[in-house]
Amino acid sequence: MSSSVLSPAAAAQLSPRRKSLVLAICCVSIVIVVMDISIVNVALPSMGRDLHASESGRQWAVDAYTLVLAAFLVLAGATADRVGRRRVFQAGLAAFGLGSVLCGLAPDIGWLIAARALQAVGGTMLNPVAMAIVANTFTGAAERARAIGVFASMSGLALALGPILGGGLVDAFGWRSVFWINVPIVAVAIVCAALFVPESRAERARRFDPVGQVLMVLVLGSVVYAIIESGALGWTSPVIVGLLAVAAVGVAGLLGYEPRRADPLLELRLFRSVPFSSAIVMALFGLCGFGAFLFVTTQYLQDVRGLSPVAAGLCLLPVGLPVLVVAPLTGRVVGARGPLIPLVVAGTALALGGGVSLGLGPETPLPAVLAVHLLFGVFLGAVNPPITNAALAGMPRSMAGLAGSLASTGRQTGTTLGVAISGTLIGPQIAHGGTAFTGAADRVWWMLVVLGAGILVLAAVSAGPWARATAERAGVLVDPRP
Repeated sequence: MSSSVLSPAAAAQLSPRRKSLVLAICCVSIVIVVMDISIVNVALPSMGRDLHASESGRQWAVDAYTLVLAAFLVLAGATADRVGRRRVFQAGLAAFGLGSVLCGLAPDIGWLIAARALQAVGGTMLNPVAMAIVANTFTGAAERARAIGVFASMSGLALALGPILGGGLVDAFGWRSVFWINVPIVAVAIVCAALFVPESRAERARRFDPVGQVLMVLVLGSVVYAIIESGALGWTSPVIVGLLAVAAVGVAGLLGYEPRRADPLLELRLFRSVPFSSAIVMALFGLCGFGAFLFVTTQYLQDVRGLSPVAAGLCLLPVGLPVLVVAPLTGRVVGARGPLIPLVVAGTALALGGGVSLGLGPETPLPAVLAVHLLFGVFLGAVNPPITNAALAGMPRSMAGLAGSLASTGRQTGTTLGVAISGTLIGPQIAHGGTAFTGAADRVWWMLVVLGAGILVLAAVSAGPWARATAERAGVLVDPRP
């Protein structure tokens, strides 16, 4: 089976054990890709001191990774649908492993940023492709929803546990170890993929869209670069204004060019589905909030409270533990009752987490800080499964890779913007520490309150019969075959 292309009939005949192995391999891939978003946050202070990196350099160590992920996820998903998902999946593992090796060898911040970008190139071939493999392996509606719930929950778990694992590694072996640990995991995953993951591809191949890809990179890159550098250059500087102008031209180009292509990189017709569009925006809102939370919190714990990396990581354990409980439960709720209840829980937890964080200061009792972190754990456990399920609802199997990659793009773009915006807001105050830092952080916490409220509104809008009907119409529109 592993040497042939997986058809829907063949997928239905896979044994439960084989399906579980495929799901486990895909879950490992998303864990290492997503964990490298958050694991680096706890290593930032040590990394910055060792490599003499500025605050913008610290931001780029995180955002070079998430920006490349966001920019090329759609291309990777569409390519996998065309040439074979297992083949692209294995290539992604190899590229991710090589990037990890180069990160571990980095002599300066520039090298590290470049190696992080290479890591992310591999990551683009893992995240959406793995989700498409899962969607094509589990063909029944109920088992598919459960499998996607498990897979999506791994993303939240990896984000939450990254700082905990990273803190232990940094304290025991130094910051480079957070990259070296990926290498043996990738090697085992490559072998297991060859042995157990069947090949699959879309029945209808999509052609490449180089113009659309260039426009997407211009839009995302310009916006993120402008946000990160705005603190040093000022929003009215010619460089920042020029970058924002480039982003605006890129958006206009996407809106004008993509609808004219038979197989666009950015399939705008998918956005006629209200649940799909809402899922993308909620993914952006939610992960923007969590990316900002991680970036601010790891530096608050170490630079303001003076905790060691491992102690800071352990302080984030209340984020990871609720994910272990809430995420599997959320997957079952989504499969049985739909995404509305988990999304209400997620939006409420994010808004409350931001609101109560406004009271945090240098002398706040540590138990109170840990209690706040519990809210973010509940948010993270509840947000990913319903977003992923909504993105794929009503979509034909041939579009699984593209739809999944767009949902992942929303997540990665959100994380990138969360780090960029929060770094801009708190960057000038990091050196001062104390109340100067926490005062600047209050602007980040207010942002999280607004983002949580936005998720609540979008959840309500996307839950009704009318919204579900738009998803069905969009699915038929992009692939009218039964």
